[in-house]
Amino acid sequence: MHPPLTLHKHPMCVEIIEDFQKCHVDHPIGKFFGECTDLKIKLDRCFRQEKAVKRKVNFEESKKLKERLQALRKETAEISTENPVQA
Repeated sequence: MHPPLTLHKHPMCVEIIEDFQKCHVDHPIGKFFGECTDLKIKLDRCFRQEKAVKRKVNFEESKKLKERLQALRKETAEISTENPVQA
């Protein structure tokens, strides 16, 4: 099973998606007997590569966010120690 084959969501795999969809149109019965299996395997590999790239980008963004949050917490802690609240 594969995710929906929308071209705008999978820019790295556009060519393979188009070939796969064309294979399904050209072989309406053969698709059930493995006519498009090679393209399906290529499509799965492409989706895995695309996901790995997205995962790496998301990880880098999360590292940056974590660093910003740590700096903000440190800054907040320094300010609170300099000006303690008197009750």
